[in-house]
Amino acid sequence: MSPAHTPLRINDVAQRAGVSPATVSRVLNNNLSVTQAKREKVQAVIEELGYRPNRVASNLRRQQAQMIGVVISDIENPHFTAVVRAVEDAAYRQGYRVLLCNTDEQPEKQRSYLGVLTAERVAGAIISPTEARAPEIGELIDHGTCVVAFDRDIADRRADAVVAANAEGARTGTAHLIACGHSKIGYISGPLRVETGAERLRGYDECMKAAKLTPIVAYGDFRYEGGARATRELLARGATALLVGNNLMAVGALHAIKEAGLKVRRDIALVAIDDPPWAELTDPPLTTLAQPVRAMADSAVEMLLERLGAGRKRRKRLVFDFEWRHRGSCCDQQALQVASS
Repeated sequence: MSPAHTPLRINDVAQRAGVSPATVSRVLNNNLSVTQAKREKVQAVIEELGYRPNRVASNLRRQQAQMIGVVISDIENPHFTAVVRAVEDAAYRQGYRVLLCNTDEQPEKQRSYLGVLTAERVAGAIISPTEARAPEIGELIDHGTCVVAFDRDIADRRADAVVAANAEGARTGTAHLIACGHSKIGYISGPLRVETGAERLRGYDECMKAAKLTPIVAYGDFRYEGGARATRELLARGATALLVGNNLMAVGALHAIKEAGLKVRRDIALVAIDDPPWAELTDPPLTTLAQPVRAMADSAVEMLLERLGAGRKRRKRLVFDFEWRHRGSCCDQQALQVASS
């Protein structure tokens, strides 16, 4: 086909109007987020060039625009399984479908999947980042995709965020173990390059130092094997109580405690951050700090839809408190009342 007969593209309109292709697309789809001035300018160029959108391609784009990308860091973690379930439920109710991406805490996988979301032109993305400062997140936003950070914040302040009060949660768990009468309290931490790992360690450390106690920390990488390894280390260092930074490491801790011939509560107190379904099935049932996952997921989807519908520009950041689930893996309520009096 000769250049004279080459069909006009949306990029041609965007270039002539001095706007992005995404803005032209929004005008064509009557998206109210475009200012009146830009709308009139784009419409004038469309009339001038005689541009007519390809309806087949437009329909395909419209279907893609009903997709929400969800990027999580570990699909094997029951916390993120619950997150995906809750996000999918909330998105489906609003007429959106979910494209799931699992990064396994690997920055290169995050880069790859964010590239996929950009290419697929998803309407929005809910991201639990492995790398909070990854430039690919900014590129996704540059392409007109609305982004909400979930569980872990994102450095790019154009993204909204829904997170838990991680430092305060860790302080609560540590203070509870202190109230139970323990002074040698070990903490099993996730990686410090991840926001939740760094914030939870900070809360534990501040609480221990405020009580004039020495922090005892080992690192478990948010994984089962790491939790078992860190527990063996902390037991060897004389810890009589453990605060565990997530549920997968808690499974490893339980394995290492059993392997050492010890029993939870009788020999070693245990509190875990995150509340997986099996927490009530251990002996004794596991005391946990639970994130209100469904409420957080509903808020993330709601914030995303606000951006998509009304074109909201101002950033929102919601912080949810942990919910305390006392089940007796550290001390019973009566002992706690005596210790606290």
